[in-house]
Amino acid sequence: MAKLYFRYGAMGASKTSNALMVEYNYFERGQNAVIFKPSIDTRDGIDIVKSRIGLAKKACILKPEDNAFDTISKMNAAKKIDCVLIDEAQFLTPAQVMQLCRVVDELNIPVIAYGLRTDFAGNLFPGSERLLAMADTIEEIKTVCWCSKKAIMNARVVNGKVVKVGEQVVLGGNESYVALCRKHWAEGNLGNK
Repeated sequence: MAKLYFRYGAMGASKTSNALMVEYNYFERGQNAVIFKPSIDTRDGIDIVKSRIGLAKKACILKPEDNAFDTISKMNAAKKIDCVLIDEAQFLTPAQVMQLCRVVDELNIPVIAYGLRTDFAGNLFPGSERLLAMADTIEEIKTVCWCSKKAIMNARVVNGKVVKVGEQVVLGGNESYVALCRKHWAEGNLGNK
């Protein structure tokens, strides 16, 4: 039986690297895993999934108005899909998460979604909230704060300071975000004092 997996972690937890390794494992076995990413994520190019350690792969794009079930159904009819991987799953719409549930339940294709659980202010992303509610399996990919405690927060850094107000989505990488434990996120402590 196929399942919907949500693998979440703070910034820098190697979520994308993990997704690319899973895709490669399927490839090595002669199977077809397809990587998708939401169109809002353009940091590394419109159709590129790229990890911080340099692994990269072309990806299929999901726009907010796209029906994930219909898209994957058509692809599966053309060439059997053995697994669907989603990078930056926090940017999925709640409707797309429900469509991925249909991919699992009706097409019997496993879906592994990788993403952030919360934003820089500690609020759930709509896609992540729906994944937490609907996933068969929820797994945390861990990373550490500068203090060596588990990092669970994604601190947005502007001019060397942690900010907690602003737009929910501001694309960025290491220059804009730091993974912190809850205590140091609450204090705004980046460990460089």
